[in-house]
Amino acid sequence: MYRITRDTPALYLTSVARDRLPVFRTDQIKTVTCSALDEARHSGGFLIFEYVIMPDHMHLITCGTRRIADTLRFVNGISGHRIISHLKEQGHQSSLDKLKRQSGAKGHAYSLWNHHPNALQLMGEDFFMQKVNYIHQNPVRAGLIERAEDYRWSSARWWSRRPLGDEPLRVDIDQIQWRSRK
Repeated sequence: MYRITRDTPALYLTSVARDRLPVFRTDQIKTVTCSALDEARHSGGFLIFEYVIMPDHMHLITCGTRRIADTLRFVNGISGHRIISHLKEQGHQSSLDKLKRQSGAKGHAYSLWNHHPNALQLMGEDFFMQKVNYIHQNPVRAGLIERAEDYRWSSARWWSRRPLGDEPLRVDIDQIQWRSRK
């Protein structure tokens, strides 16, 4: 069980696609992303409490058992690699051209993510719930859907306790030890 406190904060992460390119437009790319996030969770040994995948960015709330930089390395590294591999396999050369780097560190020819991620420690349950609600309303504010639970690519249904049988990404909300039951 994970308790959200000053000593054990949750991490609120926002990863933005390079140049705000709408990389996550198709369900296929979003499926690849969800699979990569699940792989990152298992490889990095952290929990995912909340997520949403928007056309040009994604938000996650994870446990803070790792340093922020390490969690981002797992999340952005694995998802970036999987998405770029998918684009190559599917022959999406115009998308790859937009992600091409001028000079790649470590020999990487492409870069999916803006390298200035937004990361914030959530040190209390109230602030944590503010971010959960903000993230779940993201697709509503963007005009993609009318109700947060109708957006397939978020954890809103898990939080309302009505997940679909084929949810794209399981979240670990049952691992949260609440100070006072929400």
